[in-house]
Amino acid sequence: MSGEPSELAPEAPPAPWLPYGRQCLDEDDVQAVVEVLRSDWLTTGPQVEAFEAEFAARVGAGEAVAVSSGTAALHSAMNALAVGPGDEVIVTPMTFAASANCILYQGARPVFADVDPDTLLIDPEAVERLVTPRTRAIVAVDYAGQPCDYAALRAIAERKGVALVADACHSLGGHREGRPVGSLADVSVFSLHPVKPVTSGEGGVVTTDDPELAARLRRFRNHGITTDHRERIASGSWAYEMVELGYNYRLTDIQCALGRSQLRKLDRFTVRRRAIAARYDSAFASVAGVSPLSAVPGAGHAWHLYVVRVAGDRDRWFRALRSRGIGVNVHYLPVYLHPYYRARLGLEPGLCPVAEAAYRDILSLPLFPAMTDEDVTAVVEAVTDTAREAG
Repeated sequence: MSGEPSELAPEAPPAPWLPYGRQCLDEDDVQAVVEVLRSDWLTTGPQVEAFEAEFAARVGAGEAVAVSSGTAALHSAMNALAVGPGDEVIVTPMTFAASANCILYQGARPVFADVDPDTLLIDPEAVERLVTPRTRAIVAVDYAGQPCDYAALRAIAERKGVALVADACHSLGGHREGRPVGSLADVSVFSLHPVKPVTSGEGGVVTTDDPELAARLRRFRNHGITTDHRERIASGSWAYEMVELGYNYRLTDIQCALGRSQLRKLDRFTVRRRAIAARYDSAFASVAGVSPLSAVPGAGHAWHLYVVRVAGDRDRWFRALRSRGIGVNVHYLPVYLHPYYRARLGLEPGLCPVAEAAYRDILSLPLFPAMTDEDVTAVVEAVTDTAREAG
């Protein structure tokens, strides 16, 4: 679930304007980038390896491979798993289009499984009903930052002999079943977009415990070539071999330095996100017409998004809140309802009725670590007032 457009204010926004998400940078981040700009290596240098090692350690994975975006991470994962023409991959519709686009990139077909009505996470029972001999993988999206039911999904994957992929672009810093996100599936995919838990500007990471799969990921991000520029300098050789068709999906040392600095702040960011979510939970418990999504007991929600269902005309709520400077958004139109999917795959409304019903009612409220208590109060007051007017 990656590559989402940045949240921008309207041309003439009210003041102050609170977007639904925003990066949180400080002088440490700036200095980390400046140091790389003054170094010998701007790309394929030592910051990349250092970031990968630190990221893998942070999420409890054997390997981490940094790439240029969350979308590149999804595409790289599909390629590494040898997804190709004739294959099917099961995915949720309640996600950004990249979660399914990566399947199309490989010439395979996305098959959409409906979601749980309380959490909007992919429904394992719906997944199991859709597995066929052509199924190659399951892509589970940690919607809004809440990890999926990976125990149930892994049981299905193992029973059916398919790969399990965690689209964890929302959930870095979360955990489930006593394990951190990034270690819950065969392959986990992260986004480092500015609204995500930590940022490198743009960027993505793939984690896995499989060294062979990690090697395929590294080749794919570097045109399918077996060595990068720094490795050739170290070996004293100019020679390289392209052994497969890859892409330039490399992440620069500049971005990796920023990612390393941000990663050190992840715990603090997560604590703040959870505190804001707790305030919203408490405030909206008594507001008629506003229903937050359910949180799974014992699961470590990362709270990338705070999503509520609203009663009545959702678009009227959207306009009313934005007129007060509250940058609400909608996550998401079910992927298969986008015009391209309807034209390309012949898909129609009614495929995933739970996701479609949720889409008509949901709004994402502002939630990011740099929000002040006063910002949170402003959101609560605006939502409460809008609910009163709607009632």
